[in-house]
Amino acid sequence: MSDQRLLSRVAESLYWIGRYVERADGTARIINAYIHRIAEDPFGDAEQACRALFAILGVTLEDDEPATTDVVLDGLVFSRDSPSAIAGSLRAAYENARRSREVISSEMWVCINRTHDELPVRQIDAQKVGAASYFRFVSDRAAQFSGLSDATISHDEGWHFLVLGRSIERIDMTCRLLDAQLVGLHSSPDWLTLLRAAGAMESYLRESHGSASAESLASFLLLDRLFPRSVFHSLNVADNSLEELTYSHSRVGDTSNARRTIGRARNRLEYSDSHTLVAELPELLDFLEQTCASANDEITTRYFRQVIAEPWATERGV
Repeated sequence: MSDQRLLSRVAESLYWIGRYVERADGTARIINAYIHRIAEDPFGDAEQACRALFAILGVTLEDDEPATTDVVLDGLVFSRDSPSAIAGSLRAAYENARRSREVISSEMWVCINRTHDELPVRQIDAQKVGAASYFRFVSDRAAQFSGLSDATISHDEGWHFLVLGRSIERIDMTCRLLDAQLVGLHSSPDWLTLLRAAGAMESYLRESHGSASAESLASFLLLDRLFPRSVFHSLNVADNSLEELTYSHSRVGDTSNARRTIGRARNRLEYSDSHTLVAELPELLDFLEQTCASANDEITTRYFRQVIAEPWATERGV
């Protein structure tokens, strides 16, 4: 790691770029999967599915408000003012990228700048022919930005803050998805929709050889050591970044509250029994969501000026 310390404002910007880009990607995957399911099942309850999307993404929708795909697109996709919407997340990522131009690569800046500029055009196309191309564009650009982040800047403090933000957001997103499935654990279509939303369909099917059960699905998304979007894998990545950021020669161990919080969650998952995972899921998800909220607060308190961060519309535990 470089001996030159990273400015607090830059570290905070990088952390939130990681969170916002991951949030936009995760939101695009979730909404695309749910809208695809609504289209495939014309006899299903479309309004309930749309309300589920608002609940997953932490946006309050009153009981008397309509819940349609158009409302979903307006509130959760195209809104530039909501940090829970795709356009709002990418706008926030762009603003944070402008604040950290001195440490991100030119390729990263071009990627996020072009994405920000092209979104209005993509929105017009989506309103004409459907939103699938919009979601694909967002996911492709998020993947491109992630690859450029790993390949075009040094893996120093700045990179670790970026990866840390990405990992915290990924954990939170997977927990939100699983939380939404609790009312329908044994409904195969719901679980298949969740796998699509988590970007885990092909990896899970290869690992499970085509078989599916609530236990194996929950175990894969929570406990798998190799799948990069599983909660356990993301906790490991977050812990590695925190280790680099808080390394010291203290003989009594690390003093980072955030790392202790992440470590407790990782250890709990590491020694979880996959056979009882479904029964423990409600309490476990509450614990993991609280872990994300607490870790975010502890990272903010230790490293940042606490003026840039803009959390979810409703973030449980905060």
